[in-house]
Amino acid sequence: MGVEYDGTDFLGWQAQRHGVRSVQETLEASIARVADHPVRVQCAGRTDAGVHALEQVVHFDTSACRTARSWVLGTNVTLPPDVSVRWACETAPAFHARFSALSRHYRYRILVRATRSALDRHRALWTHRPLDAARMAEAGRALVGLHDFSSFRAVACQAKSPRRHLYYLAVEELGDVIEIRVGANGFLHHMVRNIVGVLMAIGRGEAPVEWTRELLAARDRRRAGVTAPPQGLYFARVDYPVEYPLPRDGAMELPGTTAPDGSESRVVS
Repeated sequence: MGVEYDGTDFLGWQAQRHGVRSVQETLEASIARVADHPVRVQCAGRTDAGVHALEQVVHFDTSACRTARSWVLGTNVTLPPDVSVRWACETAPAFHARFSALSRHYRYRILVRATRSALDRHRALWTHRPLDAARMAEAGRALVGLHDFSSFRAVACQAKSPRRHLYYLAVEELGDVIEIRVGANGFLHHMVRNIVGVLMAIGRGEAPVEWTRELLAARDRRRAGVTAPPQGLYFARVDYPVEYPLPRDGAMELPGTTAPDGSESRVVS
């Protein structure tokens, strides 16, 4: 299944202790009604509290025979308004939403204007201080490639290796919104939010453009900046090998140069 959700009122993806609202538990309960048996859902990438998803990919095993339409409509009927199944399909038994993934993509939205937003308060990070997107893009280029991202991982990160291959980092300006788009073979805990925190400091002129390169060399989280808050972060897309042809929404293609309303945007890098 391809699933989108607003993470505002969830304490993250993963099912936790009883009484804590999670995306996983909410989705499992609705799918089980359609399957007529309990299901366990595996996702492509777990998200933290407050983080959203445009197209999270999940899989589950079932003995039930339903059409793709029935899985989508039947599940959505009992899901709350902040979770929605976009598509469903049958795939090979060897497929695993997490372990079969080749790459993952995230977006981070920053609203740059003098006043806070009533509508985007849970959907973007607001700052009243100007940001130089060109400086942010230049600093971000140093992060592209295969690197040790120890300076950009959370202290509690449990990944065995800090090495990740960042395929691209694009900074896009659209009106008063700056959107940072990244894709990699995998991400460390808080890696995207820590990158955003560093780029914003550079965009405000508080640190030199070379700071990202220095942090990579330092391999020390204590040398880096603050972690950006979760509400601006979106899990955007997952890529899989060609033998697993999943539905693809064109709106998820990254990076883009045109807004949904047709207005021009500027991709800085």
